[in-house]
Amino acid sequence: MSTKKTKKAVIHIYSSFNNTIINATDITGAETISTASGGMVVRSGREKPSAYAAMQIATNIANDLLGKGFTEVDIKMRAPGGTGAKSHGPAVQSIIKALTRSGIRVGKVEDVTPIPHGIMKKKGGRRGRRV
Repeated sequence: MSTKKTKKAVIHIYSSFNNTIINATDITGAETISTASGGMVVRSGREKPSAYAAMQIATNIANDLLGKGFTEVDIKMRAPGGTGAKSHGPAVQSIIKALTRSGIRVGKVEDVTPIPHGIMKKKGGRRGRRV
């Protein structure tokens, strides 16, 4: 019975409606293994958050991870959050699909979108913004 040692990485996905950024780190998150974004693979700015760009950067990250000996990943996906949009951009599902197709085992998938706890005072004063 052979026990094969597997190296595990954490993939951080930031997906907004304007761009998609992927960071691959070790388990502690201290050392970056690889980084890619939508602007690195497409020419036009409007195509950065697209599913095509997401699949391209996911395969680039997967090839980089496999080349460095990583076979398992955990995924942490993040939307802009806070006072911005709380939903992910259109690329997250494509990234997960492309990673599994490339031969990397996907462990847990976690949503780490920041959610506001208190209420920030709106700018503009008591009567609001007067135009």
